[in-house]
Amino acid sequence: MGMGTSRRAVLSAGAAAAGAALVAGCSEYGDESGDGAEEPAPSASPPAESPDGSSPTAGEPPADGKELAKTADIPVGGGKIFEGEKVVVTQPEAGTFKAFSAVCTHQGCTVSSVEDGTINCACHGSKYRVADASVENGPATKPLPARQITVESNSIRLT
Repeated sequence: MGMGTSRRAVLSAGAAAAGAALVAGCSEYGDESGDGAEEPAPSASPPAESPDGSSPTAGEPPADGKELAKTADIPVGGGKIFEGEKVVVTQPEAGTFKAFSAVCTHQGCTVSSVEDGTINCACHGSKYRVADASVENGPATKPLPARQITVESNSIRLT
């Protein structure tokens, strides 16, 4: 029995040491990511100094939204999927643009097409209306979450 107890004590001590090493590892990683967090700050400064034609206002982030498309690229009654950004932009009526997450609320697939007034997921057949991303056909039960865009001139930007 004495040996079993000492083995447990050794194993417990080993587990505690491993846990301490993991904590130390996380601490070191946190230090590295702290250094990395300083890097984006300088890159955020130049856009504030030269905001591509628009002047920043107090309390508002610099205009750095990525252009997704030109308004002419989005068909009326349809839309376009931007897989890299995981967003779908629709134009339910001429001149009205909406944006939604392109991740199906059923099981997380990226939607595959926008046709006949619906945003369609090929994984299990869910369909969402282009006007408001509400479910037209399941198995999904929740609408696609809205995403923020700005439309200026002929440019659609993700904000």
